[in-house]
Amino acid sequence: MKFYSAEKTERLTLSQAIVKYLQVQYSEHDGVQQRLVQGIWGIFGHGNVSGLSQALVEYGRDLPYFQPANEQSMVHASTGFARSMRRKATMACTTSIGPGATNMITGAATATICRIPVLLLPSDYYANRFGGTVLQDIEHLTSDDMSVTDTFRVVSRFFDRVTRPEQILTSLPEAMRVMTCPAETGAVTIALPQDIQGYAFDYPSKFFARRVWRIERPQPDPMRIKEAALALREAERPYIIAGGGIHYSEAWRELAVFSERFGIPVGETHAGRGALREDSSILLGGTGHLGTPAAARIAEEADLVFCIGTRLKDFTTGSNSAFQNPDVQFVSVNVNGRDAYKLGALPIMADAKLALAALDEAAAEFEVAVNPAWTARARQLRADWDAVKSTRVFVQRHNEKVSQGQLVGILNQEMQGGDTLVAAAGTIPADLTKLFDATGGKNVHIEFGNSCMGYDIPAAIGVCQAGGDGEVLVLMGDGNYQMHPMELVTAMQEGVKITIILNVNYGYQSIHGHQKALVGHSLGNEFRIRDQATRLLDEGQFIEVDYVKNAESIGLRAWLAEREEDIVQALREARAESRSCMIVVPTEKYRFPPDSGVWWEVVGAEVTNDPKTKALVAEREAGRRKQRLYY
Repeated sequence: MKFYSAEKTERLTLSQAIVKYLQVQYSEHDGVQQRLVQGIWGIFGHGNVSGLSQALVEYGRDLPYFQPANEQSMVHASTGFARSMRRKATMACTTSIGPGATNMITGAATATICRIPVLLLPSDYYANRFGGTVLQDIEHLTSDDMSVTDTFRVVSRFFDRVTRPEQILTSLPEAMRVMTCPAETGAVTIALPQDIQGYAFDYPSKFFARRVWRIERPQPDPMRIKEAALALREAERPYIIAGGGIHYSEAWRELAVFSERFGIPVGETHAGRGALREDSSILLGGTGHLGTPAAARIAEEADLVFCIGTRLKDFTTGSNSAFQNPDVQFVSVNVNGRDAYKLGALPIMADAKLALAALDEAAAEFEVAVNPAWTARARQLRADWDAVKSTRVFVQRHNEKVSQGQLVGILNQEMQGGDTLVAAAGTIPADLTKLFDATGGKNVHIEFGNSCMGYDIPAAIGVCQAGGDGEVLVLMGDGNYQMHPMELVTAMQEGVKITIILNVNYGYQSIHGHQKALVGHSLGNEFRIRDQATRLLDEGQFIEVDYVKNAESIGLRAWLAEREEDIVQALREARAESRSCMIVVPTEKYRFPPDSGVWWEVVGAEVTNDPKTKALVAEREAGRRKQRLYY
């Protein structure tokens, strides 16, 4: 097809044009520019092997290609990279049609839920339809233009199917805009039909000129700032919930100044862990259902809650039960209007760094005073929790294995400034939210927006690709490890160094604990051999897996560390290694740190003849009395 214009053109295939375009897109934040899409992950199959792979060979010199073992994993790796880059850069992912494409769905959902930009380029059917029914595509009974890639629509911030090569002239710029918009960012999907990937068009040459996408800081509305400052002046028990937006805005200093100046205790969400970079006597750790008891009590009593850069999911709000002061009000700072208006909050739709600075200035102008009694209560609750950790959690019990909480305490001591700890799903995010010390330059990267098992290892590879001088560690359970261990091959292939601390507790003990708490019985959550007499899976012996040999077979250095001193020694030896490592730690299966006391809505069996289940459900439902709606 010919583009009739007086301007200069270049005749390229669709795939070649995409590859050339991505290499000249830049982001800019606070005056600093960098490549927006810094690499492309891909597994090649029908469509993209003759399309995008050809284009990468011929034109992709500045778009490095990375080979994963699984399509879901490569989206997680891109997400880990983009999160470490504070959403200022990301990677693209290409797949074949069919299962290669749909394998990315979970990764796309995780990125979009967590508001992390990734670019997905799944292959699609043949747009020309000459060949009839296409291998690996679905035949929809009422729509000939629907394919398996339509499943991306639900989990993408932007979706397009390009059915003519010239359509990327508008589709790609919109994809870049969405990925660099703090309020809209997430997974962006452009589906590429197999035939169209190889079709050519005369593209305007200026389409391939360098373009800079500025990631802007939305300014807070002065009237909203004034209203929030006046609310703070009237409040006696203010509280701050710090979310991931603190990190993406790089508002660490502003949060610390605002909190300390006005004596406001701070609790952190899973994504917000480390928002206060230096320790403070009024830093209460994680907040919400999986948070610390100290944060739970302060949240329950607070009369003004500042929600900064958080989307306020149910684990943070205790399914709207965590805030019990009858006069509680909310102020929400967020770039996304939907999030800013949650809980009936006074919305400040602005960048967290700018909003906190403005709030600090306005509060000082209105002579907001510290409430010494409230600050003292927060400090006492924090001190009480510290005592519990040191005397009940970070200790070795007689005739027991190391507990997972004790393992977190060891990491607190051994990790150094600049190190990053990656974790996702299960009991580990809960324990890290309660117990991990994210101050002193340590970083913690918890994926709990989608609570996605299998995220950890590929995301850690992405963290390594983002650079940095510190060690990248992964704390994960054996159940989680079973999801994506194949990406250790990718780590070896790329020469990146990650250290896995593998908590072996024989299965999915997080949901197992939940099952026992609400059902009262065990079913299908532990790794057992089916009992030959009863034919029941949950009555058989535990499966013993030699994870050390498993890791060594891939080329990692591995240790079996059963005692605290073994774990410390292995961590120190792993730090000196240049290759990836695994430290296998058998832990107590059923020992957990103290609960926060924050209720969380889970509906049990409304009708049951099992007296044990009936009692547990009744006990759980009693907590519903605290549930509220806020307007």
